[in-house]
Amino acid sequence: MDMEKNFKIFVYPYTDKAFADDKRRKLSGKYGSEGYFFESLQQSHFLTTDPDKAPLFFVPISCHKLRREGRSYEDIAIAFQDYVKSLIAKNPYWNRTRSRSFLRNLYNVQYVPRKDVPLPQIIQPFALPAGGNNLKNRTLLAFWAGRCSSDIRDKMIQAWQNDTELDIQNEQIDIQNIRGHIAYQEKLQVSFLRLSAVILSDYSVLPFNDILDWRNFSVILKEKDVHRLKKILKRIPDQEYRILQDNTVKVQQHFQWNSPPVKLDAFHPVLYELWLCRHVVKYERVDTGMNR
Repeated sequence: MDMEKNFKIFVYPYTDKAFADDKRRKLSGKYGSEGYFFESLQQSHFLTTDPDKAPLFFVPISCHKLRREGRSYEDIAIAFQDYVKSLIAKNPYWNRTRSRSFLRNLYNVQYVPRKDVPLPQIIQPFALPAGGNNLKNRTLLAFWAGRCSSDIRDKMIQAWQNDTELDIQNEQIDIQNIRGHIAYQEKLQVSFLRLSAVILSDYSVLPFNDILDWRNFSVILKEKDVHRLKKILKRIPDQEYRILQDNTVKVQQHFQWNSPPVKLDAFHPVLYELWLCRHVVKYERVDTGMNR
């Protein structure tokens, strides 16, 4: 309630269209949450045009357009640094909070705890119907399909892609295509788990970690457990699977983006995480040679 009443966000002016391309931001794919967040912010009462009323300043930049142009991560990092330097030169209020809070796409490995806030990556909209909790019709232990884009995915594919109980597919299924949509839905409805609900990581900061207990709706394992994955999943009792499925349905609304935003959807937990971050920020004057 305090956040709803007092939290205001100021958006920096668009000074470089190479970054501030909000009108054409994609609302799908792994960068979709960036577009949804910005669109939701523009449609919300949290937006302010007065920087003196805002504890948080939003820089509307995204690497999506630069990645589409084929730029390397090193080139993008340099371009971002130059862009931020131009903001500092033009805007005297930049260093008021030492710019400590950032939204991070989950694919960005340069995550800084208690400084950054991870964005949930969710396919929009939630078009797949619930499969129900009748475990008798589920013949697969787990299902996953996607591209090999990380070391742990590579290990998982190598270990289990030929298994008969774990359906691991080293390919992306296009659920926007009607055939892909049906195939994906059928796989989910005969599986105990979708492997995106299994967290295989030695260290990860999950979205809304300060708000939701991920142990209630996911299975969290270490990376070394990838070769024991089937054994671990088979040891989970049916009743526990039912609880995980029921809890997943309960938290689903918090991972869904809407336009305009809906109360308690993904936009609001992200804002609440940012609201909590403001207590970490040290408001101290930084001498940059600028007038204030």
